[in-house]
Amino acid sequence: MWIDTHAHLDKITLPPKQVLDQAKTSLVDHIITIGTELKDWKKVIDFCETYKPQVYGTLGLHPHSAKDWNKECEDFLRKNLTHERIVAVGEIGLDYYYENSKRDVQKKVFEKQLSIAKEFNLPVEIHTREAEEDTLFFLKKMQGSVRGLLHCFTSSYEMARAALDLGFNISFSGIITFKNSESIRQICQKMPLDRIHIETDSPFLSPVPYRGKENQPARVSTVAETVASLHNVDLETLSNQLRRNTLDLFSKINKEDLQCLN
Repeated sequence: MWIDTHAHLDKITLPPKQVLDQAKTSLVDHIITIGTELKDWKKVIDFCETYKPQVYGTLGLHPHSAKDWNKECEDFLRKNLTHERIVAVGEIGLDYYYENSKRDVQKKVFEKQLSIAKEFNLPVEIHTREAEEDTLFFLKKMQGSVRGLLHCFTSSYEMARAALDLGFNISFSGIITFKNSESIRQICQKMPLDRIHIETDSPFLSPVPYRGKENQPARVSTVAETVASLHNVDLETLSNQLRRNTLDLFSKINKEDLQCLN
């Protein structure tokens, strides 16, 4: 059984029940759906409440939307991060590739949300693109106070190693199945199994052989097969380890939820 630690259920065009039924058929029994901006945070909570026990969620302001940070955002987070099915602050971070928000604004909002995560004792799901140095700067400032994962990892081995040293985990998506992603596969191979996660980032980044099609949580099993091959372990061993990793990092997840769908 697999856990998709990062999906955007509200952005998938298929009906939610169909998406979740297909996930179960592919042995994906648990999904964390991600909030990225104020307008979708309520949807995330609705998904968590409507489709429990299969769905948990996160709330956070994506770096693309950092320019939209205001008191309403902070108030909403502070009110709803205590929700029993909201398990992390995310997706937060820095993106200097698109730079849809100015860098100084991104850094200010990233640091603010890290502080909120510390206050609520929640892990974080981090987006970082072409911003390794600054991302590590803020993670070092929070070392020992905030845990989390670097989602959809596409950075360098040095970045991965530094994140591990700071207590953060690494999450791999369908990108590791892409023909031109040999460097990411090599990094995955070097990561300790007890520090990694798998995800789809649905509806984006469909793995091979689904490239060009809308992604969905069911396909996290394809990511799992690639990770198992890279680490030369059987699927059951990998599944058990990844579930332990998820429960260790996302402490608000109810263990009974993971069992009742098996």
